[in-house]
Amino acid sequence: MLRSSTYRGKQKAIISLVLLEIMNFCRQWKPVSAMIAINFAFAITNVLVKKTLDEAVSHVIILMYRQAISAVFLAPIAYFWERKSRPKLTAWMLCQLFLNALIGATLTQYFLLLGLEYTSATFSCAFLNMVPAITFMLALPFGLEKVNIGNKAGRAKVVGTLVCIGGAMVLTLYKGKSLAGSNSNATTHIVNYANTRISSKKKEIRWAIGSVFLAAGSIFWSSWFLLQASIGRTYPCQYSSTAFLSFFSAIQTAIISLITERDFTKWILKEKLEIITVTYTGMVSAGLCYVGMSWCVKQRGPVFTSAFTPLVQIFVAMFDFSILHGQIYFGRLYLFC
Repeated sequence: MLRSSTYRGKQKAIISLVLLEIMNFCRQWKPVSAMIAINFAFAITNVLVKKTLDEAVSHVIILMYRQAISAVFLAPIAYFWERKSRPKLTAWMLCQLFLNALIGATLTQYFLLLGLEYTSATFSCAFLNMVPAITFMLALPFGLEKVNIGNKAGRAKVVGTLVCIGGAMVLTLYKGKSLAGSNSNATTHIVNYANTRISSKKKEIRWAIGSVFLAAGSIFWSSWFLLQASIGRTYPCQYSSTAFLSFFSAIQTAIISLITERDFTKWILKEKLEIITVTYTGMVSAGLCYVGMSWCVKQRGPVFTSAFTPLVQIFVAMFDFSILHGQIYFGRLYLFC
């Protein structure tokens, strides 16, 4: 009997250790899996928005509807899910949440969508490779990230930062030859575009202007990761903070829309694609994806969360070539590697 009870005790101990290891493994890889899924959803958003922008829909109107839908979608979830754990709102916290919405949603998405309108889906996402590098550099002064040049890890961080920024500059200045898609619908699209008397030089100017907008959007997005890390410590409710972000951003973008889009007929979404785009981007991209990123920032920090941004480029490149019939250039392909 004594041996039998000892054997059963050892079995229970082994099973407990195995379960503990499985739980630790899941806890460690949960943020990784979440960020991969989030960036895949962002890639779908990028393709849908690009298709909608090509139909001459204003990017500000898309952003306004997107943030409004996100606020309506998240508000009841936040109320019921976090009503017992939600801390009391103060005037200072509301100011922080308002600033969080201005930087993380309104200005970030405004410039990114504007840059997307001037360039292409693949180019805009490839430009976002700068986000981890910018986030890393902004995190250093605030003590959120440390670098020791004396060891290999520190030198790798510095080199990786320089490579990200240098790659984005090369992406802007060098396109290279078309490797695929030259006989596809993209060629027809380019010919039709030429018939509208837009010269090649003007197209290059548009891409250069779009690069400036994308750079501004990348800087604002990197800043949001740091701001969210601070808010996550004082207001650790991802659904509620994202609902406030969407609500304040909807108000901010509505004001911008009233200033920039005086023709109210452009505010009406008529096509099925437009409705699908704002609904998906509102509920998934501006809603659940921002909740997931806020949770990952809380769990692993801003630099870890932003490090997955380049995955969007890979997903979008596949969608861009297969769905949007975009061309793949040597310069862009080289920067993928």
